[in-house]
Amino acid sequence: MLLLIQYTLIYAVVLFLAALGGCFCERSGVVNLALEGIMVMGGLGGALVMRFFPGLPAPLMILFVIVGSAAAGVLFSLLLAVAAVSFKADQTLVGTAMNMLAVASATVFVKALNMAENESNVSSIIRYIDQKKAFTFHIGAFEMNWFEVLALLLLVGAWVLLHRTRFGLRLMACGEHPHAADSVGINVYRMRYAGVMISGALAGIGGIAYITAGVSEWKFENGVAGFGFLALAVMIFGRWQPVHIALAGLLFGFFRALSNVYTGFNVLVALNLPGSLYNMLPYIICLLVLILASGNSHAPRASGIPYDKSQR
Repeated sequence: MLLLIQYTLIYAVVLFLAALGGCFCERSGVVNLALEGIMVMGGLGGALVMRFFPGLPAPLMILFVIVGSAAAGVLFSLLLAVAAVSFKADQTLVGTAMNMLAVASATVFVKALNMAENESNVSSIIRYIDQKKAFTFHIGAFEMNWFEVLALLLLVGAWVLLHRTRFGLRLMACGEHPHAADSVGINVYRMRYAGVMISGALAGIGGIAYITAGVSEWKFENGVAGFGFLALAVMIFGRWQPVHIALAGLLFGFFRALSNVYTGFNVLVALNLPGSLYNMLPYIICLLVLILASGNSHAPRASGIPYDKSQR
């Protein structure tokens, strides 16, 4: 049971971070289907920090990895911002292309890096066995992760930012009524760029939280196993509200964690179900939740609609 709770929390944190990023993006009026790809690039950024700076003290390791992941996520998300905001490209197509580009480019980059150090090493794996220890601490027998603490702080910060600051209110206005926002002097393009970049930073951190969750190395050909798309479902189920997104993340995180530890529950073992079914469970739940919740979920009105100032 303790292991189930530990896995549930870390997977919930990964989903929450990525979904919160999607929330900021859609609140500004841009649909971010590239969360999957941004998570991959964020994971790559953090993994490279751990690879090239293995001897850092734990506090600096945590700080540099988070900054590296967020920076990689922001830089990659700028592709979406430039294409969708500046050039008014179809946001669905751009996001889909970015997801494919991320896994391919991360794989090629890591393979080239490994081959430069050892010509016989053609894998796309980065190892961080000792560096990973900096991210965990214990409360009694319970293992915690510093990403969980960060997620709690970000939950509070995101709610305050969206609902209690001028920036947050302006951001949401650009996702609801961009022409009205523009009429009172708000730069819609700038606010949408900000929303996309915040989304990139959060999803990037979610990416490194995912790849360090349970293993000490990561093969970038695997991407992030669809967690970016699960995060979209969490965001929709959470109705674009940070607190609701956190609760939805716990629900999805529980079913994802179950696939890791179901062998420890005699009741589940007695059912004699194939392990692949438990691996499929989060995605099945995702489909069911979207079917049941889609009627009551209302995205920001201007979400996915390119803003054209000339059409005021």
